[in-house]
Amino acid sequence: MLTKRSFTIQGHRTSVALEPQFWAAFDEAVAEDATTPTAWITRLDEARTTPLASAIRVELLRRAKAR
Repeated sequence: MLTKRSFTIQGHRTSVALEPQFWAAFDEAVAEDATTPTAWITRLDEARTTPLASAIRVELLRRAKAR
């Protein structure tokens, strides 16, 4: 089941739907980077070439594989 969270990125409100497991990994990544959820999403948004939800999943997978 997907869960939505909303963020404001560069002045625009957007929602992202991810599975709870990805949100848990997202929360861990935000804590590890000592940043805010919005800052983390904004940084990723600036470099992405895919839909935002896909970019988040791929980044979280990349981080997990790097461990």
